[in-house]
Amino acid sequence: MIHPTAIIEPGAKIDENVEIGAYAYIGGDVTIGAGTRILHHAVVEGFTTMGRDNVVYPFAVIGGMTQDLKYKGGKPGLKIGDRNSFREYVTVHVATNAGDFTTLGNDNNILAYSHVAHDCKVGNFLIMSSQAALAGHVVCGDHVNIAWGTGVHQFCRVGSYSMIAALSRTVQDVPPFIIVEGAEGAHARMLNIIGLQRNGFSEEHIANLKQAFRIIYHEDLNRTQALEKIEQSDLFQDANVRELVEFYKTTTRGVC
Repeated sequence: MIHPTAIIEPGAKIDENVEIGAYAYIGGDVTIGAGTRILHHAVVEGFTTMGRDNVVYPFAVIGGMTQDLKYKGGKPGLKIGDRNSFREYVTVHVATNAGDFTTLGNDNNILAYSHVAHDCKVGNFLIMSSQAALAGHVVCGDHVNIAWGTGVHQFCRVGSYSMIAALSRTVQDVPPFIIVEGAEGAHARMLNIIGLQRNGFSEEHIANLKQAFRIIYHEDLNRTQALEKIEQSDLFQDANVRELVEFYKTTTRGVC
C-alpha cells in the first residue's frame, strides 16, 4: 500500500495498514497509526505522531517546522489523534520549544488551505472551513465550527460548541455555545442554537443558556454584575451555564 515513488525516511514508524500515495514524503521522526491514508504529494514530517484512520490529502503539509522566530532548536512535536481529515494545502506546524507539542484530538475536519500554527491545542470534532487560520497558542474546545476565511489571533481561546462566522477577525476569546461574527472584530451575536440541537442539548439546557446570554449581553449590566446575577440565580445549577460563567471569569484577553 506504499507507492514506489513515495519517499519514506529511515526511522519512520508506519503501521502495515497505512496507505501512502505517489510522491508523498514521510519524515524520519514520524509515527503513523493503522488505517491512515497519506494521499499523493502530501507531506508528513517533523516529530509527528498520528493515530488511526486519518486522511492527509494532496499537497497538505503536516508537521512542518514552527514559523515562530523564537525557535532555538531541539525537537518540538505534533500529536494528532484519530479520524482527522486534512484537506488540500492544509498546514499544521509542530510546537516551538523542545519538549512542547501542538495537539489535535479526534474527528476534526480541516478544509483546504487552512492553517493550524505552532503550539495550538485543538479538541475534537472541529470543522474548520477553507482558508481559515489559528495563530500560535490558540486553544480550541470541542464541536467548534470555524467558517471560511476566519483568522483567530494568537493566545485566544475558542470555547466548545461555539461558531465563528465567515471572514471574522477574532482577537478575543470566543465564549462556548455562542456564535460570534464581525470583519472589524468578532462580536457575540446569538446562542448557537442549531449547533446545540444537533449535538443533543435538551430544550431545557438551551433555554438556560439563552437566558444567561440575555443577562450578559442584553441587560444593562457590566460583566461583573452580569456574572454575579447568573451565579445567584437558578440558572447556575446548570453545568453548561457554569461552564459559560467560568470561561468569562478566566479570560486573559477579554471575551467577544
